[in-house]
Formats: sequence, C-alpha cells, structure tokens
Amino acid sequence: MDLTQFNYAQRERLAFIDFCLQFFGQISRADLVNHFKTGLASCSRDLTLYRELAPQNLHLKHETKLYYRTAEFSPVFAHEPESILNSLCNGFGDGFSNGVAPSDICFDATRLIHPQSDVIAAIMRAINNQQAISCQYVSITSGESRRIIVPHSLSNNGQRWHVRAFDQKSKEFRDFVCTRLTNITTVETPLDPSHTQKADIQWNRIHAITLVPHPSITHFKAIELDYSMTLGKLDLNVREALLGYLMRQWNVDCSLDASLNGGQHHLWLSNGKQLHHLSSLMIAPGYKDLP
Repeated sequence: MDLTQFNYAQRERLAFIDFCLQFFGQISRADLVNHFKTGLASCSRDLTLYRELAPQNLHLKHETKLYYRTAEFSPVFAHEPESILNSLCNGFGDGFSNGVAPSDICFDATRLIHPQSDVIAAIMRAINNQQAISCQYVSITSGESRRIIVPHSLSNNGQRWHVRAFDQKSKEFRDFVCTRLTNITTVETPLDPSHTQKADIQWNRIHAITLVPHPSITHFKAIELDYSMTLGKLDLNVREALLGYLMRQWNVDCSLDASLNGGQHHLWLSNGKQLHHLSSLMIAPGYKDLP
C-alpha cells in the first residue's frame, strides 16, 4: 500500500486511527477531534478513508459510536515500540508514525533489549479495556509457565520495560518483563476490583526520598551540578513499587552509614532509616532491613 499518495496531515490522522485501534482497541470521532482539533466532518472522512484502506481492521458499534479493533486487524503503519512507549510516557505527542530518525551528532546509550510491538499493543489494550490476559511467561528462576495476569501500568526500570499486574498464580501484584511474555490472549471475564490498580498498595503508596552526594566524595559540587541539587540535596516523590529500580538504575548507596565505595556510588539515600522494611528496595545497592 502506497501511503505517500496522502499528504502529511492525512497520514498522521490515519496513523493515529491505526495506533488507537492497535494499542487501545478502539477509537471514536471525538478522539480525532480532540487530538487534531479538526471538525467532525473531517474526522468522519478520515475514518471512512481508513475503512477503505483496511476494511478488515475495524467495525462500528452504533450503540456506543465507537470503532473497535477486529481479530483480523493488521496494522497499516509500522509503530516502532520504543517510540510509542516514550510517546505514551510523555503524553502521546505527534509524529509517532514516523519512527526515530537517528542523529549524526547526538547519541543515546545502546539499547540491548527491545519490546515487541504486538506484545506492547496487547498489554495496552488490556489496560485500556480493563481486561485480564493469558500468556506464556519465562522467568529466570522458575522457567516457562502459563499465567493469567491483570495489567494496569507499564514502567521502564532504565534497562527494560515491565508491566505491573495482578498475578492470579501468586495472588499478588508483581512486575513482569515485557519481552518475556508470549502467546497473549484476552480473558473475557469481569475483573475483581481487588485485582485493579486501585488495590495495588505498593503502586499507590508514594515515598519522599532524599538523595545527596556520597559522603566519601571530595568534590561534591560536581554531583550537585549533575543532578541540579538544591542546597546539596535532591528531593523526590517515588512510587514504592519503583523505588528499588530507581536506586539500582542510578547506583545509589542505600546503606544506612554510606558504607559503599563513593567511586562507584555517587549518590547516597540519606533518609534510608525511614524506608526500612520495604520489599521493593531489596534490589537496591547496600540496602538491608533494620532489625
């Protein structure tokens, strides 16, 4: 299919329709109006054009006035997963259909782990439609198993994407690495309220943390500049479920007495005593439960 026959604005609107169907499972004319600030007549033409391009991709339910993704859906546009996830994190900006144009003068760290677009799309649809999913999951500790999980959020730990979900096998909320999920299907059963985001205590509990230059560093001004500290400290509010990931990503010394080597750990968690007994911090450098 030659999409170059359409102008840039049309391609962006068609890509938006394609994206919403793939990642949310549905779209309405109001979604197009709100995103592109165009009239209803124009949006109707865009939806008609998309149906002409890919009639098998969507169907209209007149009672809801929504277009829904079909089981035969095949994306018209190639949605690059890293770009999509970054766009979602930043409020879903324009230009998502164009992918990433590499720069000749500005380089990011090399990424070794890349999520699959169809996996992210299946997770996003489940979150948006409040559905459970059945999948194969491969764990480092327990190997491959069939899981039924109820996803509610996606998060990046600095290296890879996780989905936060209620796990029906362990009967608790856990993090699952997105690249380790395969053979995802939707579970068409009503959700138990205790399996939704509102019931995830670790996710909803916010902790105030204070990071300071590691006491063993002589020229601490360099660290203050790195992290734009105010009065020699950086105060953050972090979800409990994400605390360990943040501390490990930035190699923060979480020992109570700053006993780790400051050459490797430029930051120290100075209010660690207030955060003891948090299971999410068990993966943090130097962290130990208080007796």
